[in-house]
Amino acid sequence: MYDLIVIGGGPGGYLAAERAARAGLNTLLFEKNALGGVCLNEGCIPSKTLLQSAKTYDHALHAEKYGVLARKVSIDQGAVIARKNKVVRTLVAGVAAKLHHAGVTVVPKTAALAGRKEGFLVSDGQQSYEGKNIIIATGSSAVVPTIPGVAEHLGSFVLTNREILDLTQIPEKLAVIGGGVIGLEMAAYYATVGSRVTVIEMLPKIAGATDGEVSTFLQKELERKGVRFLLEHKCLSVEPGKVLAQGKDGVVEVAADKVLLSIGRRANTENLGLETVGVEFTKSGIPTDAMGRTNVPGIYAVGDVNGHHMLAHTAYREAEVAVNTILGKKDAMRYHANPSVIYTTPEVASVGKTEEECRQKGIDYEVAKLSMRYSGRFVAENEGGDGLCKVIIDKNRRTVLGVHLIGSYAGEIIWGAAEMLELQLRVTDARQIIFPHPTVSEIIRETLWEFSDT
Repeated sequence: MYDLIVIGGGPGGYLAAERAARAGLNTLLFEKNALGGVCLNEGCIPSKTLLQSAKTYDHALHAEKYGVLARKVSIDQGAVIARKNKVVRTLVAGVAAKLHHAGVTVVPKTAALAGRKEGFLVSDGQQSYEGKNIIIATGSSAVVPTIPGVAEHLGSFVLTNREILDLTQIPEKLAVIGGGVIGLEMAAYYATVGSRVTVIEMLPKIAGATDGEVSTFLQKELERKGVRFLLEHKCLSVEPGKVLAQGKDGVVEVAADKVLLSIGRRANTENLGLETVGVEFTKSGIPTDAMGRTNVPGIYAVGDVNGHHMLAHTAYREAEVAVNTILGKKDAMRYHANPSVIYTTPEVASVGKTEEECRQKGIDYEVAKLSMRYSGRFVAENEGGDGLCKVIIDKNRRTVLGVHLIGSYAGEIIWGAAEMLELQLRVTDARQIIFPHPTVSEIIRETLWEFSDT
């Protein structure tokens, strides 16, 4: 009998398996596709690889602003995809090596719960395995809406995050249905490399729960790069060559050579045999407590499948908490300081509460903000560019509630802001942190000094 069986080899699954094995647990991991899951193979890493190529291309196109003369600059989409594939292969191999080194047994098959004996039974369809504890880490899949024309053309004219990352030809016209993280990052990439991009979004703003002021800033920056936004528009139908969308002023026809679906993701709870052992689940995923425990003792769910926060770094931490709980170590998830990043150019990074959330919850708050132009390094590296740092504090306790950034290196900086929230630092405490100079991160310290001492 295994001490732990993990179903799913994405960020939450492979990290849980590795941590458990290193702690001495006899661990088995099932992954039906490539190790690393969607994040490593069809999401986080490949998209960032493409975005780096776009950033390099854009720098070359506008190099004269920095005194560098570049001629006949072009992009080779085939070479970009080839490099993306190389990066993915390298990292997948790294995950496999790490699991092997830790002593994890990996079975490259689909698995499902199949009842109980002394422990829990898991079957791959041919063989049964038994484990004292189970961690479900099966991730999520792209939502495919019942829009007329979508099903008929899925995988060819209509693409998900999987297919959009394998295009070796740049579409002249790209329609993006959904203005969330995936849609915006791909809109940014393809607009930079030459596509005419239109984003169709049902809500009155882009970037989901992102702070409204930052969201508006990002939209204007992307519009400057040529991205067109149709906000408060509902997609009516798709067919090769066009998308029809309904707005307040009527129906709009959007010309498109390709369409990207990016309206969200759903937890992968089907065909897992959850009912064989009585694990509760909903359309949103498998409910868990702060330790990752489901309603069935000994069974845990981490990552996208539990529906809390569909972010790889959240899955990593949830995996650690679940394994620590199995090992008898006291640990629990705390989601209030969970950062998020949108890897467009400029980057957006946020942690904690937004102004909208504070108003909704009746929190008495105060805001300070500064242009990124107050950062010497930002000005040195971004000719003619701008950005924003916005800090939200509790007006009475003077503790940091939220930090929202748009500008270069935002994703690399935000962890420090998350630490401020995690430690519940007051403004006076956070000001005492020494930031290296010159760095863009100093903008947080400068913004903190915009608050009064009262």
